[in-house]
Amino acid sequence: MVVSGEHAAVNGRPRSQRARNTYREVADALRDRITSGRLSPGQRMPTQAQLAGEFGVERSAVRQALRILQSENLLVNASKGSPPTVAQHPRPALLGPEAQPQSTMVTLAPRIAEAFQKSDVEIDALCLTAVSLTLAMGEPLRLIHEGRTKPARVRVRVLLPSRDIDLAFPAPAPPAREPASSRAAEASRVAEATRVEAVMGGRLRRDWLAQRNAQGQVLRHNLLALRATHNMDVTVEFRALPFTPPVKLYLLNSNEALFAYYTLSRRGEQIDHERVDVYDAQGVRQMLFAFEHGAGLRDTTFVEQSHLWFNGLWNTISQDLTLSS
Repeated sequence: MVVSGEHAAVNGRPRSQRARNTYREVADALRDRITSGRLSPGQRMPTQAQLAGEFGVERSAVRQALRILQSENLLVNASKGSPPTVAQHPRPALLGPEAQPQSTMVTLAPRIAEAFQKSDVEIDALCLTAVSLTLAMGEPLRLIHEGRTKPARVRVRVLLPSRDIDLAFPAPAPPAREPASSRAAEASRVAEATRVEAVMGGRLRRDWLAQRNAQGQVLRHNLLALRATHNMDVTVEFRALPFTPPVKLYLLNSNEALFAYYTLSRRGEQIDHERVDVYDAQGVRQMLFAFEHGAGLRDTTFVEQSHLWFNGLWNTISQDLTLSS
């Protein structure tokens, strides 16, 4: 988000950044600075003019971003004339009926870090590769190694797609259909498209499997290491699903449910030095909807039903998963 040299300023205002950033992107960037500690409690924010110049947006977009952060209890006095200040106890309002959906990258780490404040930590996850979960675990692990938190017991269960299924995605996208000059040409085109789909599909599956296994192994290693370094009771289990999950779900301490759709799009990727169009979802960017047990009938019911759904999959059609190629 920070303006780099390639976005040279004209009359003090960046050029190419301006068309790309939105007030939500500004809010996301500032939220990350606050929750990561780069902006400290009680610290005064830069002026609206400074933020507008940094992100290449109009002041109205900055004002919208600041209002969002104040509604999340991260800022105070955002509606007054002087720059707002970071709240003394900043904590995003990510739960309950008033919660604003945020991307997985923004939402998951602080919620898992909060879950690790309990003595007994229980985290269940259903996802495609565990990339987001592994990244999000970095924050609570840092807090543990710094001595700022130390749960007595950690239990993590993860449901991932089986290596034995045909993945629905990521998958090769069919090439654009072109008029064929003859039946023979059409047959040749179809045969070539089928061959490319099979080859690329195999490569995509290989890459997905390698990522699934690598992320799972890192997650397991980092958590189990807490046994030796901090004498903690840690359990990490994986099971394999017989289908490609169309959603991701994180259940934290039987109290919170974070839910997102895997939204597919067509995009180009470089696979073994060859460019190919694929259908895939960028998991860390998917919007997470947060639900809290006790925040109302809707939220409570969703959390309870999500646990029933997860446990049903875990105890019935899923199988033992070995994280190997």
